[in-house]
Amino acid sequence: MGLTAQPTHSATPLPAHADTWERRAFDDANLLGDIAFAVGGPFHLMYPPRVARNIASFYAAFAEAGVDGVVFYGKKANKSAAVVRACAEHGAGVDVASVGELTAALAQGVRGDELMVTGPAKSDELLWLAARHGALIAVDDLDELERLVALGTSARRARILLRVLPPASTSRFGMTDAEITAALAVLDGGDSVRLEGFSFHLSGYDATARAELAATTIERCLHARTLGHPATTLSIGGGFGVDYVPAAAWSAFTDQVDRSWFHAGKSFDSYYPYHFPVPGAAMLTAILAHDGLAQRLRDNAVRLAIEPGRALLAQAGCTVFRVQGSKIRYADDAPYRLLTVDGTSLSLSEQWFDSEYLPDPLLWPPRPGTPTPTSVGAATCLDSDMLSWRRIPLPRAADVGDLLIYPNTAGYQMDSNESAFHDLPIPPKIVLHDATGDRFRWTLDG
Repeated sequence: MGLTAQPTHSATPLPAHADTWERRAFDDANLLGDIAFAVGGPFHLMYPPRVARNIASFYAAFAEAGVDGVVFYGKKANKSAAVVRACAEHGAGVDVASVGELTAALAQGVRGDELMVTGPAKSDELLWLAARHGALIAVDDLDELERLVALGTSARRARILLRVLPPASTSRFGMTDAEITAALAVLDGGDSVRLEGFSFHLSGYDATARAELAATTIERCLHARTLGHPATTLSIGGGFGVDYVPAAAWSAFTDQVDRSWFHAGKSFDSYYPYHFPVPGAAMLTAILAHDGLAQRLRDNAVRLAIEPGRALLAQAGCTVFRVQGSKIRYADDAPYRLLTVDGTSLSLSEQWFDSEYLPDPLLWPPRPGTPTPTSVGAATCLDSDMLSWRRIPLPRAADVGDLLIYPNTAGYQMDSNESAFHDLPIPPKIVLHDATGDRFRWTLDG
């Protein structure tokens, strides 16, 4: 039966932006149900053409600014092979941080010189393999550089960037000014390593801070050239925002959020910024426009590299769970539904950072009903394993067998923390392919 929503006990709605492919899949009378039947458990949907569009938007921003730029997809954001194949087919390189990620990228057609290898204190095996394939290696510390020089390869010189620790940063990644100076001394006169530039990464989503640090890092490139190094590449890392929900919905939630909206009175100290007014390629445009950065890059023949993960996956995937249980619970005498689905919050990683994934799930199939405040729990024995603590205002009461579709989960949500806890199967990724008319065909990823 439906339950009447009580405004003081139900969260304000946070409807996600929907891409055309998502609406097509949701409106198909059979597709999602057929996949759920075939898989027999939760699953992730991936739509690679959206990745291609995101790649194209970044390159369009470079072209509009007249800047030589290159995109490296931050592979840690999603393990999907189909995403890497889309990168290979549409001109994006891949940012990898392990032997497994490197070999997976090669297997999907990404060439060695289209790889950026990042991460701290890389193993000798990763350094050797990266150098053999001509990948660009972002060196994080002096010891790593010295090991790379000692490894050498008879095939080619190792291509490197030196990762800079931003001023006043407490990050464990990157090198101080003194360490950069020492690294340049290590490279002096050596012939096994080629310094192609510098890199940095900033937390948060501040376009101005990225532009200003990029400008000072150009000066590092120019200084390195006086020492005989080519230094033609500057990587500003990732951190390009994604716009998940409309501004008005986000403001209503953040202005009014109260622990009374949440199952068991749960509260969180912070949330990811699910509304971002200048997302993805628009943020790149803002960076390039700030204080003449694009002109500086052109004047000094510096190629700008970026490493988007989440932003390259924006609206390229979603996660689907089947409802397998439902209870009625009360908050101050107001009833709400407490669902159990056939998966875990390990497939919705935000919950494991002491926060909540806020874009509202969709209830499928669509049917008329009474708006029903609903929290969502996992199929585990952990009381804390909740996919949605807040009481989401679903359009009707969910029935056993219905599907809950969490939107826009491809970036860092669907597989960062997945494990076979309780011997539950890890949800497979299903790749959607456009077919005749408005139809989809689907295959298993990889």
